Amino acid sequence: MAAWLQLLALVVLVVAAYRPLGRYIAWVFTSPRHLLLERAIYRAAGVNSETEQRWTGYAVSLAAFSATCVLSLYALQRLQAALPLSLGHKAVPPALAFNTAVSFVTNTNWQNYSGEQTVGHLVQVLGLAVQNFTSAAMGMAVAVALIRGLVRSESHKLGNFWVDIVRACVRILLPIAFVAAVFLVSQGVIQNLHGPETVRTLQGSAQAIPGGPVASQEAIKELGTNGGGFFGANSAHPFENPNALTNLVEMFLLLVIPFAFAGAFGRMVGNHRQGHVLAAVMLIFWLGSALLAWHFEAASNPQFPAQVVGGNMEGKEVRFAVPGSALFAASTTGTSTGAVIASHDSFTPFGGGVVLVNIMLSEVTPGGVGSGLYGILVLAILSVFLAGLMVGRTPEYLGKKIEPRDMKLVTLYILLVPAAILTLTAVALVLPSTRASILNPGSHGLSEVLYTFASQANNNGSSFGGLTGNTAFFNIAGALAMLLGRFGSMVLVLALAGSLGAKKPVAPSLGTFPTTTPLFTGLLAGVVVVVTALVYFPALSLGPILEGLAR
Repeated sequence: MAAWLQLLALVVLVVAAYRPLGRYIAWVFTSPRHLLLERAIYRAAGVNSETEQRWTGYAVSLAAFSATCVLSLYALQRLQAALPLSLGHKAVPPALAFNTAVSFVTNTNWQNYSGEQTVGHLVQVLGLAVQNFTSAAMGMAVAVALIRGLVRSESHKLGNFWVDIVRACVRILLPIAFVAAVFLVSQGVIQNLHGPETVRTLQGSAQAIPGGPVASQEAIKELGTNGGGFFGANSAHPFENPNALTNLVEMFLLLVIPFAFAGAFGRMVGNHRQGHVLAAVMLIFWLGSALLAWHFEAASNPQFPAQVVGGNMEGKEVRFAVPGSALFAASTTGTSTGAVIASHDSFTPFGGGVVLVNIMLSEVTPGGVGSGLYGILVLAILSVFLAGLMVGRTPEYLGKKIEPRDMKLVTLYILLVPAAILTLTAVALVLPSTRASILNPGSHGLSEVLYTFASQANNNGSSFGGLTGNTAFFNIAGALAMLLGRFGSMVLVLALAGSLGAKKPVAPSLGTFPTTTPLFTGLLAGVVVVVTALVYFPALSLGPILEGLAR
């Protein structure tokens, strides 16, 4: 009963925030006025806030800002030993520093290291926490650019990247993260600049208890669908997630903006039902994955058939047990958030398969901050095109005709990430040096490698475990997967936005396929499933499916 009440409370909170937060997000990106703080930032950065950009200029600004962030975060890690608050940590090795810099800038937060044992407080605050804000803001900016492309008529301008990213940080992420951090501190999440304190355990041995600015980073890592843990245990650590209430609030934080962005979309295009359709599809997949993971984890682990009380408790945090772990896993893998409170590697074969598929579902269930919306909009455009082919309707979406150039961009977007995942997985399985990093043989080992690259290319960041990821190959290959999955996809979305924005809208006619009906909702959900199955089913068959059937 407690588990069902937790799920119900989470749904109620997300639904209650959907309309007001969606309205607020729409206002943030459509308001003609700039706040005093925003004007100061524009002057300091030399930005003309009144100038709008074509999609190419928007993409160049995005790339330049991201490259600067990667280089600065890399430098912070390499110079760590000479910086204040390093806590005696050495410089992060080059390959690991590059992987980590790319990881946090791409909103992935993949960690091939244990947080409290590798980086000091200055790198945590000035480097990692700052990127948690800016990477989330970049996703929101690209989503808003695509919305402008859909609503504008014969316009080559998509807005100003610098204005969008500043507004996302100043008006949305910072205020909510501040309130969330204060709440987490009130519940026992630590927030200080202390080094490790040595204490005596009940057995009489010495143990170092780390301190640090945890609450501030925990709030934005969830709100921005980032996920990188201050501690190696991530959100299973009691200093990050002390009790059931903080666990509920953290899940709410990582879900609230992706769902609310669908509401903002409906308001910005002038048709709330358009947003409701997208939110409904997101909700279907999120709830479905949570219930499926709960179902499979409620059974005993095949390796321990006698364990039936409480389900599969291997790798679970006892404070949250199976239901809480399944709900958290479905929420984080569905929102491109790398936070975990349980070891996904210890899930049952089909339970682990659920969270793996959740990552593969084109990051739309409900996806990351901003990225979930532009991902599902791309699939909505594909859906109306397929509907037009099947029933002879004109392929239009929000009054914009979907033409061959648009479909080429949509196709490239859909194939880009799977191509990176499957290619890098194949390379890792072929090379003898990389096979040595796989700790488990057979289908489970395949699942571990597949999960690794799926998590990185889809900018999720959670780890399946059982794989030695801190090697030159996995650090470099993983960084390439993250860059391609994040910025390759963003450039294609911006190109699509530019193409759509230049079009002249056409009035709805008898040949227009309606996109605000339950029929279209079902069609869109079906397209998400079919696209994922066509691309990944062979690999899944050799991984979690084979492992589950073999037992």
